[in-house]
Amino acid sequence: MTSKRDLADTPFQAPEHLLAIAPYVPGKPMTALERELGISDAVKLASNENPLGPSPAAVAAIEDHLGNLHRYPDGACHDLTQKLADKHQLAPEEVVLGNGSDEIIGLLAQTLLGPGDEAIIPSPSFLMYEIAVRSMGASPRFVPLKGLAIDLDQLAAAVGERTRMIFVCNPNNPTGTAISVSAMQAFLDQLPADVVVVVDEAYIEFASDPNCFNCLRDGRGDPRLVALRTFSKAYGLAGLRVGFGVMAMALNDLLHRIRPPFNVNSLAQVAAAAALADDVFLNRSVELVHTGLRQLRADLDNLGLAHHPTQANFFLIDVDRPADLLFQQLLQHGVIVRSMRAYGFDSSIRINVGLPEENARFISALKAVLAEA
Repeated sequence: MTSKRDLADTPFQAPEHLLAIAPYVPGKPMTALERELGISDAVKLASNENPLGPSPAAVAAIEDHLGNLHRYPDGACHDLTQKLADKHQLAPEEVVLGNGSDEIIGLLAQTLLGPGDEAIIPSPSFLMYEIAVRSMGASPRFVPLKGLAIDLDQLAAAVGERTRMIFVCNPNNPTGTAISVSAMQAFLDQLPADVVVVVDEAYIEFASDPNCFNCLRDGRGDPRLVALRTFSKAYGLAGLRVGFGVMAMALNDLLHRIRPPFNVNSLAQVAAAAALADDVFLNRSVELVHTGLRQLRADLDNLGLAHHPTQANFFLIDVDRPADLLFQQLLQHGVIVRSMRAYGFDSSIRINVGLPEENARFISALKAVLAEA
């Protein structure tokens, strides 16, 4: 990682607002950990991925299009945009495709923010919000969670003359809490007309509470709302990086002015279109998560460990000891989880639901580590 001192020795001057950014640190690839630990059967429950893998329909679509790799992608993502519009009853002019929803976050920041502007961010939440804001020379304003939930009243109270955007992750990562329809409407009623609310719904397909706010269902007609969705989680296409945003046509037009013309590659486009139509796989993925959550909660209750309700495919577990230490101990058993110390939860880990045998492997490893302690 480049340090401020390293940059001082180069012939160019890095802007101060870029030096203030802490680089995003993703979960370590499973192959790297297996190599370091000398194992070949690691279980990864750290990155909220779909344990079923990709949709078979998406894999077939990729195989059918391998012969076209010498051609540039459709820069307009026409077919996928139209299919998304049809599925969610939208106008195509409301949809923007991105290289993951991360890119849409960046495009929104480029469009709406500049030096002196502010964006309000719940804390802790998805780390890319802060990176996108700081990259534009704007200032993030953090609002602590209330318990594990996003504090909508304090988000609204933090709005000032410089506020241009508010990020709301629903369900929230890393806590798994969700916002109800009535709570979101009360929040929106407090906001001025010129503040954009970005509702990141990366995990919305897993929400089991019918009262959970769904931007594409409950937020129609409010031009301040931007919905973010991804194919990385429920659709099992994390390796292809496909996300999309839904927003008012005027804002959509501005994003398209700066969106790279080939930002979603050809195979990603056809795979996402095929996965979008594969309801059997989507329903199977969601049911697997809900069943796994019930079993994992029962197992953790038997171990006497506190855990928290969730509307996502992951949840927090209070292990009543330093999370970093438990993370390392579980690694020795070939189980990869995520320590939440960096998010302010010193004694908590986050795991996503895996296949039944992977969940059982985690519980077995956890029992062994607790017994060792």
